[in-house]
Amino acid sequence: MGELGKFDPKSYEPKWIKYWEEKGIYSFDKCSIGVKPVYVIDTPPPYPSGEFHVGNSLNWCYMDFVARYKRMQGFNVLFPQGWDCHGLPTEVRAERTLGIKRKEMDPKRFKEICIKLTEDWIKPMKEAIKRLGFSVDWNLEYKTMDPSYWRKTQLSFVLLYEKGLIYKGEHPVNWCPRCETAIAEAEIEYVERTTTLNYIIFEVEGNKPIIIATTRPELLSSCVAVFVNPLDDRYKDYIGLKAKVPIFNRLVPIMADEGVDMEFGSGAVMVCTYGDKTDVKWQKRYGLPVITSITEDGKMNENAGPYKGLTIEEARKKIMKDLKDKDLIVKQELVTQHVGTCWRCHTPIEILPRTQWFMKTTSLKELVEEKANAITWIPQYAKQRLLDWVKSMDWDWVISRQRVFATPIPVWYCKKCGNAIVAKPEWLPVDPKEQQPPISNCPKCGSQGFIGESDVMDTWMDSSITCAVIAGWPDDMELFNKLYPNDLQPNGYDIIRTWDYYLLVRHLALFGEIPYKVALINGMVRGTDGRMMHKSYGNYIEVKEVIERYCADALRQWAASGSTGYDIRFRWEDVDYAWRFLIKLWNASKFVVSNLSDYDFSKPENLWLLDLWLLTRLRRVIEEVTNAMEAMHFNEALDAIRNFTWHVFCDHYIEAVKYRLYGQSTIESKRAAQYTLSKTLFIILRLLAPFCPFIAEEIYQAFLKERIGAESIHVTTWPKTSECEFDQELEAKGSVVIATIAAIRRNKIKNRLSPSHPLKQLWINAGSYTHAIQLGIEDIKGTCRADEVLITDQLSEGIQIDEYPEICFKFEAKRG
Repeated sequence: MGELGKFDPKSYEPKWIKYWEEKGIYSFDKCSIGVKPVYVIDTPPPYPSGEFHVGNSLNWCYMDFVARYKRMQGFNVLFPQGWDCHGLPTEVRAERTLGIKRKEMDPKRFKEICIKLTEDWIKPMKEAIKRLGFSVDWNLEYKTMDPSYWRKTQLSFVLLYEKGLIYKGEHPVNWCPRCETAIAEAEIEYVERTTTLNYIIFEVEGNKPIIIATTRPELLSSCVAVFVNPLDDRYKDYIGLKAKVPIFNRLVPIMADEGVDMEFGSGAVMVCTYGDKTDVKWQKRYGLPVITSITEDGKMNENAGPYKGLTIEEARKKIMKDLKDKDLIVKQELVTQHVGTCWRCHTPIEILPRTQWFMKTTSLKELVEEKANAITWIPQYAKQRLLDWVKSMDWDWVISRQRVFATPIPVWYCKKCGNAIVAKPEWLPVDPKEQQPPISNCPKCGSQGFIGESDVMDTWMDSSITCAVIAGWPDDMELFNKLYPNDLQPNGYDIIRTWDYYLLVRHLALFGEIPYKVALINGMVRGTDGRMMHKSYGNYIEVKEVIERYCADALRQWAASGSTGYDIRFRWEDVDYAWRFLIKLWNASKFVVSNLSDYDFSKPENLWLLDLWLLTRLRRVIEEVTNAMEAMHFNEALDAIRNFTWHVFCDHYIEAVKYRLYGQSTIESKRAAQYTLSKTLFIILRLLAPFCPFIAEEIYQAFLKERIGAESIHVTTWPKTSECEFDQELEAKGSVVIATIAAIRRNKIKNRLSPSHPLKQLWINAGSYTHAIQLGIEDIKGTCRADEVLITDQLSEGIQIDEYPEICFKFEAKRG
């Protein structure tokens, strides 16, 4: 048996990271499939930003708590780590790093730079993940930018195309003019902004002018109709007439639709192609013409006439000035509206008609809703977020992007007839911009010569197949059939509408089966000021800072302290409490280990009252913690462990048996205390191991490895209630004795005596609790250091015990 020295996590935490990796403690074992039950976690592949703050750590802690718990329960845990490399965020950061736009550089060179920067940004994140002790199997690491991965993304595209679920067509799409690419509905962030509602005069043929209320005067050049509500008496005589668009002097029809809000503005609106989704709906419903006035980079085009070349904002100001000069502005008022912005660069989006690739997600809405109900959501409310999102979807998912750093769309076009040639599975991976298809002639017209698709795929096309990929698809279908669907899908509630949804819709389309059984949802991390943690707020805290001030086990405890699925505030006080708990556990363990040198770990014939009291309490804790872990209520599990360890084991039991260990009682009583201490500490360490893997390992290696034999505490078995003796009646009696000892020790302190100050005599009037006091009289006598303990019913005056007012006591302290 080893020894425990000074509490120094900065020394032992890095040591165990290296040990676990060298020993393969967390390696998934393919050979034991069928022998041991398998548990598969689809780890969210993060965008490689180079940063890993405490907000990131929350999600990883959650999944690691589960991975470690399941491993100790006997599961063969598959816990990979991937990196979602492609996409707009990387390109935006690369442009900022280089100080140029991607269009100003050769695409191939720009892509190479993105790959290099991504590799650089992965390194510090990987180091942080390791430093926090996450039990990832790094043999299963993947990067979506590797051809071996995007071959699978391309294959999923081909298979869905063959199923008729992917198509190319012209449709209004959400467009970011800053990033110059289409974006999906799920990539839009709606922000509340104050803007100006302008009341503009439109002349009407055969009637008085009509006043239109709009927040987007710059779209006058795209106005194709004016709409009013058919029930609005103010405009009944206008329906069917024509209005003249100011400045552009184009006549447009005045039409009626019940969707017009009579209470908003003037009750008359203009339909522009396109200002918002309502414009899209009405244009399609009534077959209105399409006039596009905005370019892909956010400038006004030739349809804007004299405003061509101006930015959207410049055009708005110039048009408003011109309208005012012509006395066509009736009034202006401030209104609050929700504006859709690009989730990465926060630029307001436009709706532009473009030819894009789409996945038929709207036709799968009912199936997604049905299958979402087959998944267990923790917490339950998270499911409704997904269902609300699915119900709100109006458009198919636009899966093509106008970027460089992404998975190529495996399609070529015939130069002569334009026929699309979609790659065969055996052609993959392929980049059509750099490679020609392995055919000589166009299947449609027979001509030679092909042009590769220049668009690339949305990055969610990469990350929405992870459940299948980690299970072995498409290269090991025998393994896939054993590992799919995955057991756990852990992520924050902020990406329910993206990752959870895209995983669900894509896997259902590909395999007809849900991709995951349980969705574990964590909340967001708020800074010390209560606001969402973000660099722009100045409340951003890196994992490294917390570990340097405290340690990984302290930060992990903080992550477990919040309610599952709800926001948690980062507070240094919580980390400090966790740190103090670790010190308490360390000192208690050091005491236990130092008092077991002459113990052979055999079970004594008889246990004392307080031994049975502690073990019965511990049995309840095992049940409570196990139930909480099964429900993934990590805060409840950790609270139960810490409360028992600190306040039951350390504060009460250890203090009550010290005299037995110090030879002030019989050898049999000492052996009973040693048995109880060693068993309890081993169970505490195993219960705590998912939350505090480092200290649990350090104490286990010094104290128990030689006897238990397991290479790590993390491959020992999860505690079972059957390991602990149980006597409910004696537990109740033990609680009486513990309360009595505690009250006597407190009263010593109140009388300016140390808790260990010897007593000449101790009188106790226990009433109906007399039998309990008699059973524990030796522990009371030894712990309170009383020469004589008298149980009497003649004690007229004494100090009452709060928990048991029927019991009172008094004592006479020794002098000196």
